[in-house]
Amino acid sequence: MSWCGVAGAAPVWRLRAGALWSPSGGSVRFCSSGTTLGSASRAIVDRVIRVDHAGEYGANRIYAGQMAVLGRTSVGPIIQKMWDQEKEHLRKFSELMVASRVRPTVLMPLWTVAGFALGAGTALLGKEGAMACTVAVEESIARHYNNQIRTLMEDDPEKHEELLQVIKKFRDEELEHHDIGLDHDAELAPAYAVLKSLIQAGCSAAIYLSERF
Repeated sequence: MSWCGVAGAAPVWRLRAGALWSPSGGSVRFCSSGTTLGSASRAIVDRVIRVDHAGEYGANRIYAGQMAVLGRTSVGPIIQKMWDQEKEHLRKFSELMVASRVRPTVLMPLWTVAGFALGAGTALLGKEGAMACTVAVEESIARHYNNQIRTLMEDDPEKHEELLQVIKKFRDEELEHHDIGLDHDAELAPAYAVLKSLIQAGCSAAIYLSERF
């Protein structure tokens, strides 16, 4: 599935980085709030939006992989509903990326392949495997969002008000997905504890790399 099919917009991550951000060290206005960010706050916002955009893109690819395998089964509509919310998350972070002139991670092509492979691979274990993947990923994302909320609050909650609202809303929806996974037999997946730990280790590595590159 192409970026356009997921987000319904131009493939932001394929544009030249210079079209999205300026390498100068000056201040930048964040979205429509009119708030001017200093260099330290801007660095935080750059890192937050870049990694969250990558994460939501990766989540979309995971659900695409799951739907490719399980889309016509009884669990297909449940996966589709969660995927539809992830599409909205991605659309919002794509808008924030352009508005805040944040460059995307250079690792987007890797997440394109890895996300789909993870989704399809776990779905081949059955609906329990797909739901175990959902639980592992959404738990990692929710924890990551909580860390970002703390960082933004410590920096300046007033300046980051809009971004905080977005992250809090999306965190709550990720936790809903987590609970849906548990309600649909995630813990019955083969080697659930091992599978969950491996997926979450991968998520941690993806977050670390996407923040920095």
